[in-house]
Amino acid sequence: MDRAKKASGMIAERKGNCAQSVFTSFSDGLGLDEKAAFNIAQAFGGGMHINSVCGAVTGAYMALGLANPVSKGNPRQSMDKTSALIAEFNRRFKELYGTLNCTELLGYDLTKPEEAAKAREKGLFVTKCPEFVRDAVKIVESLLQPE
Repeated sequence: MDRAKKASGMIAERKGNCAQSVFTSFSDGLGLDEKAAFNIAQAFGGGMHINSVCGAVTGAYMALGLANPVSKGNPRQSMDKTSALIAEFNRRFKELYGTLNCTELLGYDLTKPEEAAKAREKGLFVTKCPEFVRDAVKIVESLLQPE
């Protein structure tokens, strides 16, 4: 099964949040145990629980950072490379969805229990979130392709 399909299935089946779904899809291939990645990413779902950046986006950021370890000899160079990858990821994701913000993507503020319940009622976590996860994974995959 391809990585994007597996990650979108994970969120659709409610086996993890958006950040976990994206980040764990890359972790093993980048030298991080999947369980550790799952635990690291657990606090980043639902717009980081503060009505902010979508978990699919933060999971992608973690994967891009893990793929570009900081060089001891030239830490600025590796951080600059990661920053450029993040900027390109942001451009592509916004091109698809217009925003990186969870609340704007879903139309509900998940920090408010009544709005989170409405989003659940409408099935957004099993319809919209898998799309965000799938596309985040595809963007990261394309960014990590050798030049």
